[in-house]
Amino acid sequence: MKELIEKAWKDRSLLENPEFSDAIEHVVQQLDQGVIRVAEPDGDTWKVNEWIKKAVILYFPLKKMEISQAGSLQFYDKIPLKKGYDKLKVRAVPHAVARFGAYLAPGVILMPSYVNIGAYVGSETLVDTWATVGSCAQIGKRVHLSGGVGIGGVLEPVQAAPVIVEDDVFIGSRCIVVEGARVDREAVLGANVVITGSTRILDVTGSNPVEYKGYIPPRKVVIPGSYPKKFPAGTYHIPCALIIGERKESTNKKTTLNEALREYQVSV
Repeated sequence: MKELIEKAWKDRSLLENPEFSDAIEHVVQQLDQGVIRVAEPDGDTWKVNEWIKKAVILYFPLKKMEISQAGSLQFYDKIPLKKGYDKLKVRAVPHAVARFGAYLAPGVILMPSYVNIGAYVGSETLVDTWATVGSCAQIGKRVHLSGGVGIGGVLEPVQAAPVIVEDDVFIGSRCIVVEGARVDREAVLGANVVITGSTRILDVTGSNPVEYKGYIPPRKVVIPGSYPKKFPAGTYHIPCALIIGERKESTNKKTTLNEALREYQVSV
């Protein structure tokens, strides 16, 4: 399949050939079933399968705009919605929406939320009200995406890494994680934290700050912060993220965000 996808990527006229179009359809179906992933763990890092992202992009010109119905609701789109949540053992609360080509593992709970094509959501993860999981984002097991969380998506450029949120992470209300940022296992993000590929992430738990970009280490507790920066018009404060501590080993992985942050007196 990889060879067929790469050929079709270079020559779009091949999309008219059933051998190539069938291969693309099959790749997206395997994404939908969780057989393959846009990105996968590779030791301590993650490997991006660019050819799978190419298949997702090529899937769009293959599909035609169609009207679909969900009760009295009507949609007009190229990509069908996921179905059969009972067989998938996924709880989907109205108006939860997930596109075909997104994988939802057994035990996932979708409150009124949105999961885009190519995304992977691990077992027992809660996607809370009005949270969004962008295209190709990788979400681990037992993750809590609180209300209004925005997990960014990425299709192009194909070499760009998707957002990765690893197992047992808690992400507080209205947080934004985009531009291929990675949140390592068991980390806790307080409300309104913004993590981009260029956000300064400052560990202020020691005598001198330690800076990260695009990466939250395991078990770290993170809150919004700011730092001063001089401009021609004066000095102003620029948003950043502050690592203020580490999640205790005694903290149960299923604890609430309030409990995880209580000792740091941080709101969620």
